[in-house]
Amino acid sequence: MSFFNRIANGWSLAKASLKVLRLDPELMLFPLASAVACLVVVASFALPLFGMGGDYLDVITDDKVTGGDILAYVLLFLFYFVNYFVIIFFNSALVACAIIRFKGGDPTVMDGIKAATSAIHYIALWALVAATVGLILKIVESRSENVGRIVAGLLGAAWSMLTFFVVPILVVEHQKPWEAFKRSKNIMFKSWGETLASSFSLGLFNLIVFLVAAVPIVAGVMLVSSVGALGYALIAVGILLVIAGVLCVSALDSILLAGLYIYAEEGVVPEGFDQEKFNSAFQ
Repeated sequence: MSFFNRIANGWSLAKASLKVLRLDPELMLFPLASAVACLVVVASFALPLFGMGGDYLDVITDDKVTGGDILAYVLLFLFYFVNYFVIIFFNSALVACAIIRFKGGDPTVMDGIKAATSAIHYIALWALVAATVGLILKIVESRSENVGRIVAGLLGAAWSMLTFFVVPILVVEHQKPWEAFKRSKNIMFKSWGETLASSFSLGLFNLIVFLVAAVPIVAGVMLVSSVGALGYALIAVGILLVIAGVLCVSALDSILLAGLYIYAEEGVVPEGFDQEKFNSAFQ
């Protein structure tokens, strides 16, 4: 399949995911809750660090690690762990709801929370693995500002691809980290082209949302000096559109992930998706 055909196929899968989101718009509550929880985590780390000096605060706010300060590395590791745990937990809840919908059910937010809670120890173990990898990549990056950043970026991209299916494996199969990694790697090798194309298509969708949101923001900035109230109102509308777009794309990403996972494991095309598109995804 050519590159452009894969992009077109990925776009079709993304649109099918949007149909699912229309049936369950409450799924956007999960990325919203994740974002709010991550902000709370940042605040809970940052506020106590004010009294420890600016260098330690930079570890949390800018991911900067100075020299061989062991405490800085410990703080960064803990920060990564808590953040990853929060993100993975709410992603697992969203994926669980999407799988329920694909299997003919009508999921609620509590269904997703219960599913994620039932796999919470596996989620915690995977968060430990992810935090360790994140810390290693940060150490690699800090060793050489230019070369280290490139190497860390490449390794990070490879890690993200190989672990793409870890979340549904955790929440559905309750696998330990190493087994979840191997299963994710195998599924990715079966569907790498469509998975990447679908993610790229969601990125295009996100870009379109940002461009649409930019119109009222730019208009608002231009009108602030002459028509203050209207200008601020347009800016507020643009910001709300950006937030809604980010939440929508985050939810679509997890829905698509759930759909690809079900087809890879059960050979069943999720409701709302096209048989031909999924067949080509796993050629």
